[in-house]
Amino acid sequence: MEAQEILEERVNAMSRDWDQSMVSEPRVPPHFNLTLDDKTLLTAIQQLTFIQLKPPGTPSMIPEECSAENNSVTIAWAPHHTSCVTGYTLEIDDGAGGAFREVYSGEQTVCTIDGLHFNSIYRARVRAFNSTGNSPFCEPLCLQTAEVAWFTYESSHPDVTISATGFTVSCDSYEHRVVLGSVGFSRGAHYWEYTLERYDGNADIAFGLGRIDICKEMILGKCGGSWSMYIDSERSWLMHGGEHFNRTAGGVRAGDTVGLLLSLPEKTLSFFVNGELQGYVSLAGVTGVLYPAVSLNRSVVLNLQTGLHPPQALVETPVAAKT
Repeated sequence: MEAQEILEERVNAMSRDWDQSMVSEPRVPPHFNLTLDDKTLLTAIQQLTFIQLKPPGTPSMIPEECSAENNSVTIAWAPHHTSCVTGYTLEIDDGAGGAFREVYSGEQTVCTIDGLHFNSIYRARVRAFNSTGNSPFCEPLCLQTAEVAWFTYESSHPDVTISATGFTVSCDSYEHRVVLGSVGFSRGAHYWEYTLERYDGNADIAFGLGRIDICKEMILGKCGGSWSMYIDSERSWLMHGGEHFNRTAGGVRAGDTVGLLLSLPEKTLSFFVNGELQGYVSLAGVTGVLYPAVSLNRSVVLNLQTGLHPPQALVETPVAAKT
């Protein structure tokens, strides 16, 4: 009881001291003047540009920067000047007025397309896209590939030596080695020639066509993916899939020219020696890409001439005239 009285007295004393020490009115006025300098903020807001995100406008081709070389085309375009663009989709047709197909999709505004058909007119069109959708395609641009094929020696066996220009080839091995051209054909008519720069009359040289993956260590025409005429100093044979046929008298010597005329519309490969028909191979039923090819051995040296128009006299020669 005595402790309770003491505690109550102490609590009451503290309460009186609290009331005396506390002031009911604030020492600092609750209101004050504040001035903000908002000029910088207003200037920044006025300089903001707000863009409504929507599908981009139609890009436009740049004809002066577009070109065609051999069987390749380069296409350049520019974005719509007020558009937000993520990337572009480029399409071309098949070179014969067929349906368009996509060949490129990305951020670049220039694209080179290789491996097209010769003497063909390709239509190209492009559209832009972003996260909200696609633009319409631009008006198609037409580009024509070269009328005649230009190519060099390219894919070869290690025993074969190709000159820096890519037009002269030689082989010192006693075994047959195959060399392919740098361009393949799947449409049109094409003509090219070989000149025998060095030939001693003992080697069999095979001229013709081959698939890209044919064996390079056997005479051209021995496998199912190649067609050839092989010739020595006295005679020639045609060969495909290892089968020999149409033996023809008459061979070649150093300085002679062997011409090949490939007509894919007619499905024939004709062989000419110094402008005279030596024989032809039927390509009926053959599809896909075929590459100019030659096999050689025993120090033979050949020079290649491409970019040639078929001589009219050869085009008009009946393939059945000599078999």
